[in-house]
Amino acid sequence: MPPALAKLPSGYATFLEDLKSRVRAAQLRAVIIANREMVMLYWSIGRDILHRQREAGWGAKVIDQLAADLSREFPSVQGFSARNLRYMRAFAEAWPEEAIVQEALAQLPWSHQIALLEKLKTQEERLRYAAAAVEHGWSRGILVIQIESGYLKRLGKASNNFARTLPPPQSDLAAQALKDPYLFDFLELTGDVNERRLERALVEHIRSFLLELGVGFAFVGHQVHLEVAGEDFYLDMLFYHVRLHCYVVVELKAIEFRPEFAGKMQFYLSAVDDLIRDRTKDGPTIGLLLCKSKNRVLVEYTLREGTRPIGVANYQLTRALPDDLAKSLPTVDELEAELSQRSLRCKAHNDTQAPRTT
Repeated sequence: MPPALAKLPSGYATFLEDLKSRVRAAQLRAVIIANREMVMLYWSIGRDILHRQREAGWGAKVIDQLAADLSREFPSVQGFSARNLRYMRAFAEAWPEEAIVQEALAQLPWSHQIALLEKLKTQEERLRYAAAAVEHGWSRGILVIQIESGYLKRLGKASNNFARTLPPPQSDLAAQALKDPYLFDFLELTGDVNERRLERALVEHIRSFLLELGVGFAFVGHQVHLEVAGEDFYLDMLFYHVRLHCYVVVELKAIEFRPEFAGKMQFYLSAVDDLIRDRTKDGPTIGLLLCKSKNRVLVEYTLREGTRPIGVANYQLTRALPDDLAKSLPTVDELEAELSQRSLRCKAHNDTQAPRTT
């Protein structure tokens, strides 16, 4: 170990931190380059297998032979299993253009590529989720959750009046920051749930709730106290959006949207702007009403003349079933009819088995 200097020269600490940052950046670039090279290698292997199967008539079993030979030649290199070679073939089949792979996909790890192949059917969807995963730094697990929850289909769908109440481009950014509906299936709550219980459950699962809210939301607190004109008021939940640079008030309503909800939200937004917001740094506070259900026309009429930025969205405690599965399930009437028939059959069977008296 080199001897420590008795006295460090002026500027040494700053110089050391700069070197550390440069080393970490170089390490990150090396990882990104290595990942890009691996993805492109896998694509080229898949393309060549696909070409020989199509043009030279190679059978499916050739993949098993290739896996054995490559694993024997490169025993320390993982990724040459027969299963992975089939993924390489599928990857090349899904993306026949090398330029798209280089520009849009090679930034993602191979495990992400497999998830995109398995979970999505079209190039358009895969490209959109790939771009989102790169932008937000999603792990494979988070990517799968977002795909299965229909993240991109819900993004930007909340009813709002942002175009009238916020300046561009903040109005567009705010609209894209909200979803409809919000999925709270991670709470494992069913049936009628009152607002306080829902709020407590969201606070207890704040990490999952932040993931569902989306990138940029930071939790400030719940039941946040405001004193206005000597009276006490409490916000259900308060967040700060680090990209929009503004506070977001979230109010939970365990019933269908009503116009009076917007009036109370406008009051809360005015109070937060005056009592909490730093006008030199923060943009106008935004409100988000999460309701059990809503009539879109009623919401649009209510927000039309509002002066404060408010969004309205539904929440769901359980995730809706896919259409193909939902169609295959019996209706309530069908279930009741089947149960009635079974009851009659059981009764008839019991009557025939009952002992007879003479």
